[in-house]
Amino acid sequence: MARYTGPRTKIARKFGEPIFGPDKVLEKKNYPPGMHGSTKKRRKVSEYGVQLQEKQKAKFIYGMLERQFSNLFEKASRMQGVTGVTLLQLLESRLDNVVYRLGIAPTRAAARQLVSHRHISVNGKIVNIPSFSLKPGDVVAVREKSKSLEVITDSLSTNRYSKYSWLEWDKDQLVGKYLNNPERSDIPENIKEQLIVELYSK
Repeated sequence: MARYTGPRTKIARKFGEPIFGPDKVLEKKNYPPGMHGSTKKRRKVSEYGVQLQEKQKAKFIYGMLERQFSNLFEKASRMQGVTGVTLLQLLESRLDNVVYRLGIAPTRAAARQLVSHRHISVNGKIVNIPSFSLKPGDVVAVREKSKSLEVITDSLSTNRYSKYSWLEWDKDQLVGKYLNNPERSDIPENIKEQLIVELYSK
């Protein structure tokens, strides 16, 4: 299975919420996609279906494939703490997600591309693996020769990013720091992680 590159609004409509950010089309068409989306009566979704949908939503939000996601869940389940919360912390610590959270890229997909094309460094060394897991204290920076890239300057100029308590950002040097793993209450994504845990526990 390849990474999804189709219409993002279609996926957002499937889940009934703007999982990729503000979406004007979703606001107008707040019903499922398909020719009968606005009129067809939907069958009641089973418990398994609800759990599966929550996992699919998390995968789309963070732009991950099935094997990547299941491997990350296995890692979370072996770690101390609440498995669901640990899973979200591992997702948030991914380099592509942190690049997005810092406002260096407008979307996680764009952040993945910046990392893959070697525009981002971690602790002074170029890292081109989007799934690279950051540890508290790691420093994420835009390479000197990449600071004038249009996608980066445009993203930073919008000031669209919020301040996150677990991240530090120097807008003059274009350097950020991953301070600590976020608390569940600080992660803004609307994900019911317990449903994902229940799905994998079957």
